[in-house]
Amino acid sequence: MPTPIKFGTSGWRSIVADEFTVANIRRAVAGIAAYVKSQPEPYRVLVGRDPRFLGESFVDEAARILAAAGVTPIVIPEAAPTPAISHAVRQLKTSGAINFTASHNPPEYNGIKFSTHDGAPALPEVTKQIEAAIMALGDNPVIACLADSSPNFETTDVKPAYLARIAELVNLKAIADAKLKVVFDPFWGAGRGYSCHILRSAGVTVETVHDYRDVLFGGHAPEPDDHLLGAAKDKMKEIGANLVIATDGDADRFGIVDSDGSFIQPNYIIALLFDYLVETRGWKNGVAKSVATTNLINALAGHHHVPLYETPVGFKYIGELILQDKIAIGGEESAGLTIRGHVPEKDGIIAGLLVAEMVARRGKTIGQQLQELFGKVGSYYPVRENFHLTPEAKAKFTEKLKADPTELSGRKVTSVVRTDGLKLVLDDGSWVCYRLSGTEPVVRAYTEARNEADMAALSAAAKHFVLD
Repeated sequence: MPTPIKFGTSGWRSIVADEFTVANIRRAVAGIAAYVKSQPEPYRVLVGRDPRFLGESFVDEAARILAAAGVTPIVIPEAAPTPAISHAVRQLKTSGAINFTASHNPPEYNGIKFSTHDGAPALPEVTKQIEAAIMALGDNPVIACLADSSPNFETTDVKPAYLARIAELVNLKAIADAKLKVVFDPFWGAGRGYSCHILRSAGVTVETVHDYRDVLFGGHAPEPDDHLLGAAKDKMKEIGANLVIATDGDADRFGIVDSDGSFIQPNYIIALLFDYLVETRGWKNGVAKSVATTNLINALAGHHHVPLYETPVGFKYIGELILQDKIAIGGEESAGLTIRGHVPEKDGIIAGLLVAEMVARRGKTIGQQLQELFGKVGSYYPVRENFHLTPEAKAKFTEKLKADPTELSGRKVTSVVRTDGLKLVLDDGSWVCYRLSGTEPVVRAYTEARNEADMAALSAAAKHFVLD
């Protein structure tokens, strides 16, 4: 019996040659084709990839299956960022997009993201239909595949139109006028040639690191996190740069390093950009954040008198709010954000460029701006930790998540939130949120205290709750 294919918070991912096999790719694409054929025409689907191993072969296989199913494939020949593919869906008015990527996951992984006709990540009601279509194929399906040795598939370059849109949304002239020096690290990923290209075109001094294809991503996950940004920090010192901006494997996540070499966690970047967009664009229609993202955003929403939307984890929920024009910005603590008038998808490229604009126009480091933000609404100190569990420990913890604790870290639990996982809000405004990963034997513990002194105790209590 074949392995069930399940779409999690951001598509289906698995280890290549384990569960991510050609046979399973065929099943997944056939399921997507069946879903597309159940929707209104035009039955045209973009097919793209990040630079991972065998990506070109997977794109070709998917295009052949779509064609045999009566869905016209539009192939993106070069590795392309997830947000650029999302933009192309909207621009070309296709039925959606299949994107072969495992995003920030290690190089042994690959995956499929499916975007619907609006360029947004497929919502649960869509992925359930796709999963049902896959199941309906049976245990040993015979899936039609175009046999032509040299199929003449339609192709498209998603880069020009996407960068043109970015240039409309970001004040590139302000970055150039401030004479900022920027280091860009695409982590060998799909963002190569994007952020650096648009900045150089605007006259900004940019140096890059890891700007070549490496299907092994340097031997680790292509994740723009602090412990992996050493080369970018070295380049920053070498040229005296003001900022490091980085993107992950498919460029939907961002990493930011301040001028002193300090990594600025995504929670703070989302909050700072929210404050900055209200200040510079006058957008006060709302702000969205996942349940695991800092309450600094809640405080800023109150400060600016704008609606706050707290969503389950999964950017598709924030994408829906962007499509409805209910928010100026939406973000997740896992380094995903987008803004009003842009794609309903995470975009690490626009995140880094907006941070550069913010630093340029305010004339202050990110650290200085953060302290000013704390002065407005108070301080917030969020932390995320991952705990790997044995199958037995995971089963035990799954049961524990059903309980309603009344106390944690010596403080009273004043609210139990089950928007996604289990979130315990304590009487001093601090909180802990637990979520089981849908793809790994991992529980994620998100904690946030109002001062650094309380953070250690709260983090220890959160860990004890998991492992006890």
